[in-house]
Amino acid sequence: MRIGTRKLAAAAAAAGAAALVASTGAAPARSLTAAHAGAAKSKVKVGLVTDIGQLNDRGFNHLAYVGVQQAAKRLGATYHVAESNSSADYVPNLALFARQHYDLVVGVGFTETQAMGAVAAKFPQTHFAIVDVANHDLKGKPKNVLGLLFREQEVGYLAGYLAGLEEKRRPGADVIGSVGGERQPPVDRFIAGYQAGARKADPKIKTLNGYSQDFVAQDKCKELALGQIDKGAGVVFQVAGGCGLGALDAAKERNVWGIGVDADQSFLGPHILTSATKRVDTAVFSAIKQVADGTFRGGRDAIYGLKQNGVGLGRVSPKVPASDVAAVRRIQAQIVSGKIRNIPTVVN
Repeated sequence: MRIGTRKLAAAAAAAGAAALVASTGAAPARSLTAAHAGAAKSKVKVGLVTDIGQLNDRGFNHLAYVGVQQAAKRLGATYHVAESNSSADYVPNLALFARQHYDLVVGVGFTETQAMGAVAAKFPQTHFAIVDVANHDLKGKPKNVLGLLFREQEVGYLAGYLAGLEEKRRPGADVIGSVGGERQPPVDRFIAGYQAGARKADPKIKTLNGYSQDFVAQDKCKELALGQIDKGAGVVFQVAGGCGLGALDAAKERNVWGIGVDADQSFLGPHILTSATKRVDTAVFSAIKQVADGTFRGGRDAIYGLKQNGVGLGRVSPKVPASDVAAVRRIQAQIVSGKIRNIPTVVN
């Protein structure tokens, strides 16, 4: 879902932007999306800064926006969303909200790491949260920043286990593929878990992996996926945001399984085996609620795994045998109980 774009016309916003340009030498993103929800006003004011995938990525950024919308509906919070057109927009957008005394400023994604560290240091009285970045990875380990992390390897393992089961049923060589965006920790946690889960289901399976170095351009991910399918892959897992939709399109064209990421992407069609979801919306809502409750504490991380219902499989295709679904549920229970542990987080 993409909300309509309009400029912030309020005098306060203009003043804040002018001050920001003076201090950073850069203007804020041209596309600054404003939104106000709920008749009941709240003291909690939230600024959300997307990465360059923006709100129409059908996954990561969109889920963060859903979390903010939930806070507006349930807590009466008000918010604005800055859609970043390039990485150069991160510092101006984060700083603009801080200068306007927002109660919480949320950055979406690993690519905002350096910008978040710089801005948080300049505005120590502002609460910040950042998705997919550990507090200790930010310069100076700022006490005003909450890292929102996920155990992607756990749900990746489930997706890989299911992929391995389905690939064993297919005639020919057992091969699965994955397409990542940039090689960064959250992407690799998904993929490493996926590969390990597939090998658990089928020790003979071959895993292919590639990186598009892009989270937006769908043609790049589609090309990688088509190459993997040409090498025999019967399942392709996308971990590349909006770019990854191209990989799922390749799976559809070649009549193989696709696995979505972040959000439940089963709406794309019957070629979607399942999706490895992570509840960015839940994490963002929780951070906002902590601010509203007066319990927000930075300088640390909030970590969401299967046990916390922070990651999980989306809808599984009805074509999958019930016995395979049951097998995946058993694996999930073993991860939650700790029987399966030390799932890989690094792609070799």
